[in-house]
Amino acid sequence: MNNGTFLLDSPDVAKDRPFSAKKVAVSHGADPDYVPGRRAWVKYRELGVTAATDGAMRAQVIIAEEGDNQPTGWHLHRCDMQFLFGIKGEIHIAFSPTHIVTLGEGDALMIPGGVIHMELGEPSGAQILEVTVPAEMTTENVESPWGGVDVDFLRARRAGAPK
Repeated sequence: MNNGTFLLDSPDVAKDRPFSAKKVAVSHGADPDYVPGRRAWVKYRELGVTAATDGAMRAQVIIAEEGDNQPTGWHLHRCDMQFLFGIKGEIHIAFSPTHIVTLGEGDALMIPGGVIHMELGEPSGAQILEVTVPAEMTTENVESPWGGVDVDFLRARRAGAPK
């Protein structure tokens, strides 16, 4: 089977769930579908969820490459939520100069839409599963709410709020 979606003709669905053209998404690792994304030094592997859900949700694997992996600057996303799951390596995300999270392999993080944050710049080879609701998510760069206070990413803690 190729990557893509297919419609279930005679689905086995729970009787208490309405059925309206359920699509199944398939994305094979041997034939990845890379799409443009927010950062030039990141590859975005589309997993087919956007098409299967008619834009209700998106799932991508974000793969950091060699390049200008600089901090993203403070920004927010216009969406309902962004869910991240660490597959390989780790990334550092600051929610304030003192609230910094390290997301590593097997760690999960949900960021509500509109929450200001900044990534350190993913190290080459880091891989993160990103799910957004809805699929279309915009990114807005914002001024630091903390003025000129620097973020010390060395204070990052493993997938949890600082103590």
